[in-house]
Amino acid sequence: MLAAASPVRATLTIDSDVPGASVFIDRQFVGNTPLSVERLEPGARTISLSADGFSTITHNIDLVAGPNEVTLRFKEVRLDSNVGVVHKHGMGSCEGTLIATVEGLSYVTSNKNDAFALSFAQTETFAVDYIQKNLRVKQRGGKTWNFTDKNPSADALLVFHREVEAARKKLAEGYTPVK
Repeated sequence: MLAAASPVRATLTIDSDVPGASVFIDRQFVGNTPLSVERLEPGARTISLSADGFSTITHNIDLVAGPNEVTLRFKEVRLDSNVGVVHKHGMGSCEGTLIATVEGLSYVTSNKNDAFALSFAQTETFAVDYIQKNLRVKQRGGKTWNFTDKNPSADALLVFHREVEAARKKLAEGYTPVK
């Protein structure tokens, strides 16, 4: 009895949490989710999904001979961002790192009296003033922190703020937080 031959081609099944999303493999449109693409050469591929009202998702996969499956989710939010900052005190300052995750904001510093961890629900104000080079965080009903950085511009603060605000908006819209 002869052994069954191993498959030499790959099949890729792609699904998403938004049915009908446009699927591109290596920048070539191949159809809409849910979708199965057969007779692909094994190897590295880039999958991109787009759907109205959502940011494009890009995923790299190394196809193996035989069946391959991937499910991509538009309605998830990830946040893992940080920025080195200087906390401005009334007199003097201290340095540390502002960290943002889907769970909230935290400030890590060697000055333990200034360190904090706030959920987004505990955050009353989170605002950047590019001209003043200031990122302001205010705890609901509590303390306020003003941050700057050592760079000549406030670009790093602006990018951090933009990433956090985009994630907060998605969380408020009911996206699933991914830790």
